[in-house]
Amino acid sequence: MSATHDSAAGVELKGFFGHPRGLSTLFFTEMWERFSFYGMRAILFLYMTAAIANGGLGWDPAYAGPIYGLYASSVYFLPLIGGWIADRFIGAYRATFIGGVIIMLGHFSLAVPTITFFYLGLVLVAVGTGFLKSNISAMVGDLYTKEDERRDAGFSIFYMGINIGAMIAPLVCGYLAQDQYFRTVIAGWGIDPNSSWHFGFAAAGVGMALGLVQYIVGKRHLKGVGEPPKTTPNEEGGEMMAEMSTGYLIQIVALIVISVALIAGAAYFYGFDFSLSYVLMPVVLVAGLLGVLLTGMQDKLSVDDWKRLGVITVLFTFSMLFWMGFEQAATSLNLFAEKLTETTLFGYNFPASWLQTVNPAFIVILAPVFAWIWVAMGKRQPTDAVKFAFGLFFAGLGFVVVGYAASFTDAGKVTFWWLILVYLLHTIGELCLSPVGLSSMTKLAPGNMVSLMLGVWFLSISMGNYVAGRIAGEFQESATVLTGIFSNVAIILIVGAVVLLLISPLVKKLYIRDEEEAA
Repeated sequence: MSATHDSAAGVELKGFFGHPRGLSTLFFTEMWERFSFYGMRAILFLYMTAAIANGGLGWDPAYAGPIYGLYASSVYFLPLIGGWIADRFIGAYRATFIGGVIIMLGHFSLAVPTITFFYLGLVLVAVGTGFLKSNISAMVGDLYTKEDERRDAGFSIFYMGINIGAMIAPLVCGYLAQDQYFRTVIAGWGIDPNSSWHFGFAAAGVGMALGLVQYIVGKRHLKGVGEPPKTTPNEEGGEMMAEMSTGYLIQIVALIVISVALIAGAAYFYGFDFSLSYVLMPVVLVAGLLGVLLTGMQDKLSVDDWKRLGVITVLFTFSMLFWMGFEQAATSLNLFAEKLTETTLFGYNFPASWLQTVNPAFIVILAPVFAWIWVAMGKRQPTDAVKFAFGLFFAGLGFVVVGYAASFTDAGKVTFWWLILVYLLHTIGELCLSPVGLSSMTKLAPGNMVSLMLGVWFLSISMGNYVAGRIAGEFQESATVLTGIFSNVAIILIVGAVVLLLISPLVKKLYIRDEEEAA
């Protein structure tokens, strides 16, 4: 290996804060993509539950929660399919570009004030994210060798880019969607002030467009990264990849047919209403994991590879618990901010959606600190399972705080500083778990399954979002109800942290590191 290039990908080793230059391209592309996603996310549930007289859809939280859960879980489920397509056919670079274009079209669809374009926009954003999300993360992993100790730090820096976009987005999109002064301005232009929500959605589309421009301009730093898979000659001199792909296609078609049949049966049983969402995502979960199992069997994985998949399964399970709590930021915690929190600072009544910028702001501040900690600790840093346990514990503490704050709401609105503390605790938990999880998937993924395993990681977030949406459907402006909901979530998360900490030595035994294999 030369001093300036990685032998696997041919990318420059240094140039972006001591990391490969390609990290800068992916950093800024993902920053704008996350601007679009979190800008829309900050206002989506509020738009769904806002009164029709205020330009919203006027849905009850009990109805909006499951729909939001289905959308959010789809956003994180579809990367499993997008990762598989990239691994087997088109490569991560092309998949990421295709996804960005579809996401942009989705946000602009949401900017059209009709219910048809609302649903179309949600579908397009979910499908586009399926192509982009796992594949851009896989390219970050491709910038490093598996033994490179900068790897976790690189993902932490990448994660900081995500959160710069997420920090700015609610301020811009939330202002356009909710601020009374902006509504007065567009009313002066002869535009219905209640259409301000759609200005926020349009701004998200502009953000994704900027991300695509950045991606194209920075392509020169990604030489050899995210390329389509190359065919491998088999013993008869044929094309092994083409042969294998046919088998995969048959399996995928079979899974789709089975899933659709089960979903259709459930839809008939449940009367074609949104109670279907109780069974839809579990079916998707089983189908997705079965697809991963069949892929592993097709690839004829080694014993060590299956042990790695065992570690991924453990991390997957506890990751679902974490995101079940964390992803309530966009739903139940967002409604808590809108309806039960005093959002006034220095005499200015700011939009409740602006509180969605607190978590990413803390990420931007603390991500470099965590990156430094992991690098400084080197081989002495905790195992991935222990880091996950810390993440669950701090997320649980956040719900202890909001549960306590909720107990005062019968007497009136509470100060927004409670939510600031909640988001601080959740941020610490997120930094212990999320970038570490991304890095773990790229380290543990067998052979030609990196994007697919990142899809599995996002599947855990998908299921967490699904459960978070169900919980949001239980939201009521009642101190007793909210304290009960938040306390139960806290108990689940903290118990999960203790269990994972106890079994972490067993998980460590399954972890076969590359240097141990070499020895």
